Amino acid sequence: MAMQIRVGYGFDVHQMVEGRELWLGGVQLPHHKGALGHSDADVLLHAICDALLGAANLRDIGFHFPDTSGAFKNIDSKILLKDTVQLITEKGWQIQNIDSTLVLERPKIAPHIDAMKEAIATHAHIDLDQISIKATTNEKMGFIGREEGVVAHAVALLMRP
Repeated sequence: MAMQIRVGYGFDVHQMVEGRELWLGGVQLPHHKGALGHSDADVLLHAICDALLGAANLRDIGFHFPDTSGAFKNIDSKILLKDTVQLITEKGWQIQNIDSTLVLERPKIAPHIDAMKEAIATHAHIDLDQISIKATTNEKMGFIGREEGVVAHAVALLMRP
């Protein structure tokens, strides 16, 4: 059988609120608002998990880690990433690369990208060079522009030898 490759896409959005920690890419960022969610609400890791699961045809993050389960209440999303990588590995898939984009007005992401890549590489068992993280604003438009929410997009390329 010939080598197989698959692409998956992931998207996540969370509301930004006072009184929550802000976790993005497995790193806590200093900010007066954090993302609201059942877990630590790390939109970047959630989008990456969905991209990986989608490429492996394993449904989505909500199927495997439902927000109706107390087991995932306030869970560190790095654990969800680690478990997702285990699921795709069990089906014979290897991560070739992950490309992602965060969309938010503040805080600035550039100073934290290296730490995020380290966290993702460690928990996904891949090299730093296999991970791309970009960030942009929404030019002050819509809920993102009003700093009411944060969005992440991710694509992943998987290979099965």
